[in-house]
Amino acid sequence: MTADTVRWGILATGGIAAAFTADLIDLPDAEVVAVASRSEASAKTFAERFGIPRAYGDWDALARDEDIDVVYVATPHTAHRTAAGLCLAAGRNVLCEKPFTLNVREAAELVALAREHGRFLMEAMWMYCNPMVRRLKSLVDDGAIGDVRTVQADFGLAGPFPPSHRLRNPELGGGALLDLGVYPVSFAQLLLGEPSDIAARAVLSEEGVDLQTGALLSWESGALGSVHCSIVGGTATSASVTGSQGRIDIPHGFFFPDRFVLHRDGRDPEEFTADPADGPRNSLRHEAAEVMRALRAGETESPLVPLDGTLAVMRTLDAIRDRVGVRYPGETPDEDLTAELTPA
Repeated sequence: MTADTVRWGILATGGIAAAFTADLIDLPDAEVVAVASRSEASAKTFAERFGIPRAYGDWDALARDEDIDVVYVATPHTAHRTAAGLCLAAGRNVLCEKPFTLNVREAAELVALAREHGRFLMEAMWMYCNPMVRRLKSLVDDGAIGDVRTVQADFGLAGPFPPSHRLRNPELGGGALLDLGVYPVSFAQLLLGEPSDIAARAVLSEEGVDLQTGALLSWESGALGSVHCSIVGGTATSASVTGSQGRIDIPHGFFFPDRFVLHRDGRDPEEFTADPADGPRNSLRHEAAEVMRALRAGETESPLVPLDGTLAVMRTLDAIRDRVGVRYPGETPDEDLTAELTPA
């Protein structure tokens, strides 16, 4: 890494890897130097598409490439523990897609590995790096709506997804919660921290994954959070934060909003809109820029996406799965998924 350029490796060649790489190469201080897949042909095709110099047909070769400053792990989340762990153990810094891992046990193992090797590690929770979301959090933290009383957020896709789809496949960590529900949960915890109590209900598929899940989160402060996710119904992807002195509404796309409205008691509504200079609302460049800022500063984690916060979200996701009875291969029916749940 130089003062001007951070060299990236891309691990996996799917849709999210392509979207991230496309945004990454538009950053003047980023250079994508290598890509890896379990298929050499897939890696070469991806490399040719984006003009990447080196293509590897196995993950280990990428992890051992000392010309790489940081690896973006974009595999299905069932492979995050293995892929990110391989890179960390080889001395690479890592940005790992969300959900961070399958469960909090795996997440804690990655965090411990990163800290043992003194490497940077961050979950790719791009919502936390989005300028509009950061502005909203700043308003809430500054008391613009008083004490937070409720948070509501939803994320649902209409589908229908056939049983063969990865979202229905337990072997790939399928279901609405880990793919989509991680966003509403992360949004609520961004504003309120880890909940002290969790109640949840879900509709499960024949394969044993959740088709839709609703959860009620509560905090010692008296605040409540209502979160919902679905792969059988397209929702508004809206969010609302209500406080003792006002409310903030995000009418759509809460995890990458182009606007939100602040309602304060006794005042006219105030609309906040995205700055066109920040790029497209679905841009992933903000999380990439945060990784590069942190690396240049010698930080091993980001204050925007701290590892303890990632672990807290994983504890909540585990607790919700425990409540609704979703287990993945390798997790026994009697395994206590809530053993790590610590009240805030």
